[in-house]
Amino acid sequence: MPMFVIGTASGRDISTMRDWAIAEGWDQGFHDHLAFAPADPHGFLIGRLKGEPVACISAVRYGTDHGFIGYYIVLPEARGKGYGLSIFRSAMDHLSGRLVGLDSVPDQQDNYRTSGFRTAWENIRFAGRPSGAAPTSTDTEIVDAAAVPFADLAAYDARFFPAPRDAFLSAWTMLPGHTAVAALHDGRVTGFGVIRPSTGPWRVGPLHADSPGLAATVLAALSETTGGDRLRIDVPETQTHFIRHLTTAGMTPISRNTRMYTGEPPAIDSTGIYGITNGELG
Repeated sequence: MPMFVIGTASGRDISTMRDWAIAEGWDQGFHDHLAFAPADPHGFLIGRLKGEPVACISAVRYGTDHGFIGYYIVLPEARGKGYGLSIFRSAMDHLSGRLVGLDSVPDQQDNYRTSGFRTAWENIRFAGRPSGAAPTSTDTEIVDAAAVPFADLAAYDARFFPAPRDAFLSAWTMLPGHTAVAALHDGRVTGFGVIRPSTGPWRVGPLHADSPGLAATVLAALSETTGGDRLRIDVPETQTHFIRHLTTAGMTPISRNTRMYTGEPPAIDSTGIYGITNGELG
């Protein structure tokens, strides 16, 4: 594989990776890439052939024992020559010794299984303009997440993610165009969601809540900030009550992806995950 060199991506390279993802038809948040470096400054790799970028991948480390793979792209003219496998191995080396997760489209799952990944759950992607009244509760308050002590938000998020991700979460909630809201009950966080503009419909993620009804309330609050535009959210298929709400509200399932891990799924509160954060970062 002469002249193929893999290295840490620069800020300009990460913008290039985002452009490649858009060219592949992946819906990308306008400012998602600005939260990537805080997540793991060394977790974005670029492969160059004779000095020109032709392949990329993200391998983000969280805490001491978790990692997540995303942005796995090889330019069409460079495929079938081993560059993809080479950069994938470099990414896995970066995450050596950790439980590694990823979100896979259906036609790539067998390839990931050969690398030791196993299915954890299926996500269903919904898109549309949610209509109708969401369940409400007189003892629950929906507030701007910026009004909540960040330590409380981070502690709540930690229930649903395998490792602390405070640096990423801080950036994610404050990026231009991103709106984050929290549900409070007696001052305690019981729900949390973020919405952001993208190259397609507005993207929701994460969406965490203590109940399906509360998740619907948080989603409705996020939807109100868009002026009625279309949304997109990836929902674990186990959330049957919430999925029923989305369908009744007029949202439509458009695709599926699969969360996979290199070992047993992490011990997280999966019952409170109503929308995953991001296919590149987990």
